[in-house]
Amino acid sequence: MKAVGVIGYKGSGKTSLVVSLSQELKKRGYRVATVKHIHGEIDLPEANTAKHGGYTDQVAAISERESAVFFKRKKSLEDIMAYLEADFVLVEGFKTERTYPKVVCLREKDEPKDLFDGLQVLVAMLSPKKTMPGVPVFRIAHDVKRMTDIIEKIAFKLPNLNCGACGYETCYELAKKIVKGDKTDRHCPPLNPGTEVRLGGRTLPMNPFVDRIVHSTIKGLLSSLKGFRKGKIEIKIEE
Repeated sequence: MKAVGVIGYKGSGKTSLVVSLSQELKKRGYRVATVKHIHGEIDLPEANTAKHGGYTDQVAAISERESAVFFKRKKSLEDIMAYLEADFVLVEGFKTERTYPKVVCLREKDEPKDLFDGLQVLVAMLSPKKTMPGVPVFRIAHDVKRMTDIIEKIAFKLPNLNCGACGYETCYELAKKIVKGDKTDRHCPPLNPGTEVRLGGRTLPMNPFVDRIVHSTIKGLLSSLKGFRKGKIEIKIEE
């Protein structure tokens, strides 16, 4: 799963851009999901659903065309993304998240100092008035295809484990190198573990310590079985 953030202040065109990028990615055959940061509480859409939420820890809603689950506590972006089934996730808001590239939506030319953190791959504006060194600038309403071309190539999502296995202290440091083109997400060991564990069709990221434990434990248990021999091991567990 790949991700890209769309950040900016109110009135900068973030939501309009997320909608347009989603439509263009879907035209190109991708499954697309979005995550939006909301200030304050999330309003439940129906009166009866809201009543359920008053006395339970979780609320689920199912209709003929869609389903939703509401948690009565804050969850991390990684927790939420684990529920998504998509090729690309567009994250609106979450300015302080630092594990994926970002599209910066600007209203005024003096905003970059607050929004640029080394992960910006392009700038989108309603009416671009000037260029910016090292960062391509596009019009939100007219350059969606060109912006999507960039997102297709650069989008990624690091696991936010900060395990240091890549040689950097944090995922943020590696993310900046990936945006610059010096590294790729293949340099993240948890995304490319020696032991692959898949849950619901998706690989679970493991830091190298956990990877070694899982690897040695499984291999140690199986090595005592009759017929065991060296080679690729595949285990499938059905709930």
